[in-house]
Order: sequence, then structure tokens, then C-alpha cells
Amino acid sequence: MIKRFSILIVDDAPKNIQVLANILGDESYDISYATNGKEALGHIEENDFDMVLLDVMMPGMDGYEVCRIIKKNHLYNDIPVIFITAKTDQESLMEAFDAGAQDYITKPFNSSELMVRVETHLKLKAFEDSQQVVIDNALAELKMLNKEIIETQKEVIFTMGSIGETRSKETGLHVKRVAEYSRLFCLLCGLDNYEADLVAMASPMHDIGKVGIPDSILNKKGRLTVDEFEVMKTHAKIGYEMLKHSERPIMRTAATIALEHHEKWDGSGYPKGLPGKKINLYGRITALADVFDALGSDRCYKKAWDDKKIFELLKEQSGKHFDPELVSMFFDNLEKFFEIRTRYQDKGD
Repeated sequence: MIKRFSILIVDDAPKNIQVLANILGDESYDISYATNGKEALGHIEENDFDMVLLDVMMPGMDGYEVCRIIKKNHLYNDIPVIFITAKTDQESLMEAFDAGAQDYITKPFNSSELMVRVETHLKLKAFEDSQQVVIDNALAELKMLNKEIIETQKEVIFTMGSIGETRSKETGLHVKRVAEYSRLFCLLCGLDNYEADLVAMASPMHDIGKVGIPDSILNKKGRLTVDEFEVMKTHAKIGYEMLKHSERPIMRTAATIALEHHEKWDGSGYPKGLPGKKINLYGRITALADVFDALGSDRCYKKAWDDKKIFELLKEQSGKHFDPELVSMFFDNLEKFFEIRTRYQDKGD
């Protein structure tokens, strides 16, 4: 079915409207009309027009102002506007195009020329509309593909993070809880959603370097010897070396977290002994999120602590192991952290 184009004729003289309508013909186009600028804008707001034929000299609001208002509104600024006027001077012509018009026809006009110009601009409008549909569909497909890529990255990251946890026989949902705790900390710190999501996606790989630690050390029941602990500490650098080569934001963030999540606020951590805010915020956040969850979970070398004991340690280590501002945020928002813990509770708890 051939599309019937809809044209709005705007002129304060009904006789001129009738002349244009007769030339265009009701069989080819759906014709509407307005006798002033305000009425024309009302029609445009309520209807879907393919073209506006616009007079310049009208009482109240002239054609230039009407055209500028049309072109400033993103809902219908793609409607082609053709001025049809008795004004033949160069200044009027330039003002029309400055206002956003697509064409300018002077009276008296040739009927055949008018029809050719109208048809040409309608064809251009139809082509632009069809191309916009193609572009919109392509953008929608790209968004979907991008979403699938991000979801795939998430799955790979959580799987990689779980490898380190599985080797050390830690709880299966530990990485998910740490990710969500880290996201919450980011938002509480005032970071935007993009950065919070980035940290949440990267934090599961904080212990990926444990793949390079021997099982005899990783799963030892009881305290590690001094030498064994020196080997264990290398997992931070191993994880960083595994992740640092990628240029992708997620992997670069993960590399930073892997390297710095065992640093301590007082500078006594490893591998670099960084103090205070020289430790990247991502590392400080993951450090607290990881320890909070680890203390409340069974490990090969210990039983889960109760909340009272965990809270006592976090308060005691505020300003020593942990960023004191983050510790305060944690206690000010306990219910939110508990909600995450409940949502990702290990089976059997």
C-alpha cells in the first residue's frame, strides 16, 4: 500500500490555502490547514505531518518564528518546511533558511515547479525516515550484542574468580557476595553506577593468583609457617601479572584489585606496603568486603565467626587494616550488607 503523505498548509489568507490545496489535489495528499502560527503549532503537536507549506507574513506570529519553534522541538524538527511567500528580497530568503527551512518558493509560483519541489522534499523525507528505521534497528541490535558481551564477560570473570576459591575450598558464593558488597561500597562512596558495576564485575578475580599457590599451602589446616606465608603472599602479584596486559577497563580494574586488596591502611600490608589513600580505593573496598565475608564463612583453617566477633575485629582494625571511612560506612549501612549476605547465602547455612 502506497503511503499518503500528510501536508499542513499555513496561510492567513483562506484563498491562498485553497489555491495550494487545489494544486496538490486531495487524491494524492492528506491536506490540513491553519490560518495563523499558533493554530499551526497546535496541529503539529497533535498530528504526524510529512511537510509544512508556510507563509511568512501572518499576524501575531510570523512564519519565521513558527519555523524556528518547529525546528527546536526534537519531536518534529525533521518535518521539511517550505516557505511560500511574496517576499522576494535576499534578506528574507536568508532569514528563512536561518530559521531552518528546506526550501523557499516566491509568489506568483509555477504550479509544476511547486509540485516538483514538494515531491522532491517528500521523497527525501521518506528516504531519511527509512534510513532512520535502519539505524534505530542497527543500534538496538548493537545494544543487545553489547549487553550479551558484558554478560559473557561477567560469567567468565565469575568463573575465573571461582577457580581460585574452589582451589582453596572456599564457599561457592563468596565471590558473588564480595562483588555485591563492593558495588554497595562504591555507591556509598559516591561513585557512579558505571564505576560501581565495573568494580563489582572485577572484584571476583581478587584472588585469581591463588591458582599459582601449591595446594599444600593453600589448603593447609592450621597456621602457615613464615616461609609458607611468604609463598601465599605472592598470589597478589601473580594475579596482577595475569591480568595487567589487557586494555579492557574490567581487566585493568581487576588487576589493580588483585594487586592491592591485601594492602593495609597503616602500611603493614603486602605486596608493596602502601599506606592510607595511596592504596587504590578499589583495593581498599575489596579488602574490607573480602575480610567481612571470609570471617563469616567456614574455611579449611577455621570455623565461621559470629557477627559480634566480626564487628569487634572490624572496629579494632579501623585505621589499621581498613580505611576508617569505609568501616564507618559499613556500620552505618549494616542492613544493606545483611540483605546481600542473605540473598547470596551458601546452601546449608
